[in-house]
Amino acid sequence: MNTNLASILFCVTLITTTAFALTKECLDPNPIFNSGSGSLQFNAYETSCPLVEPIIFAGVERAVAVEPRMAASLLRLHFHDCFVNGCDASILLDNTATFIGEKTAAPNLNSLRGFDVIDNIKAELETVCPGIVSCADILAIAARDSVLLLGGPSWQVEMGRKDSFSANKTEAENTLPGPNSNVATLTQKFQNAGISKRDMVILSGAHTIGKARCATFSSRFSFSGPGSSVLGDQEFIVSLQQLCSSGSNNTQVDLDVATPSTFDNQYYVNLLSGDGLLPSDQALLGPDAGVVEALVGSYAADVDAFFEDFKAAMVRMGRLVSPAGNGGEVRRCCRVVNS
Repeated sequence: MNTNLASILFCVTLITTTAFALTKECLDPNPIFNSGSGSLQFNAYETSCPLVEPIIFAGVERAVAVEPRMAASLLRLHFHDCFVNGCDASILLDNTATFIGEKTAAPNLNSLRGFDVIDNIKAELETVCPGIVSCADILAIAARDSVLLLGGPSWQVEMGRKDSFSANKTEAENTLPGPNSNVATLTQKFQNAGISKRDMVILSGAHTIGKARCATFSSRFSFSGPGSSVLGDQEFIVSLQQLCSSGSNNTQVDLDVATPSTFDNQYYVNLLSGDGLLPSDQALLGPDAGVVEALVGSYAADVDAFFEDFKAAMVRMGRLVSPAGNGGEVRRCCRVVNS
């Protein structure tokens, strides 16, 4: 079966089975098209879809209640979406005959999760206010709600994003920072995406929740390179080696072993103790860290300062748009562009 057709059929089936009957708009041969990136604003759906935030929150809350780790997965979806040509929900697109989606890029393959949660939320929104709420906005709001549900701060999310017409696997592979990156590489990749070094340190604090596979931090067992055991607590390194001793690179370990299901500032405390899991995390205190080291120390000492700065950094990241200015649309189904 054609991949694009399969995606369309998946979305149609999902909406059909969601509380209400399939709306006419989801199958409209002339779906709404919105050119230009539009301007972001708070309460953009106040009159057009007033239930948007309660619906998204309820969907995220149900998913996190079943599996707390899903909060980190949804937050990561938003990050990985914004990093590649801006926050345009390109991360959600399935492969088609004309492009290979970002889901299959090396940093995302068998790693990103939560697509079904977004699908379910979108299907419910399509029954209440069809063709109104973009998938990109769903990702941004779901990220905020995920942080809140694990004890983190809340913030007003700017809305009005449009969904892309395509995705770019190559761009994702070239743009997303890897788990073995040093500070110089991290800084360059964040700046390439339009994110400052300060916001890089702030947004890295999101690694206070979630898990990583042994394959992503095995270099922590060596004695050279960014995030190596030279930069870590030896007892912590030994514990990691034991957890990964089964020989499976797919064994998952909490990014924050102290408070794994709580969004707090423990990530920075861990770094000061040499207990950052990913080499790219512990590298923030490496020999080339520079001013980054002072920021780590300040957030480790003051959770309120971290929360306030994290909220502002998330809003700034949410403003990233495609440099090409290709406009966009409001997809009926997040996995496929409107036809």
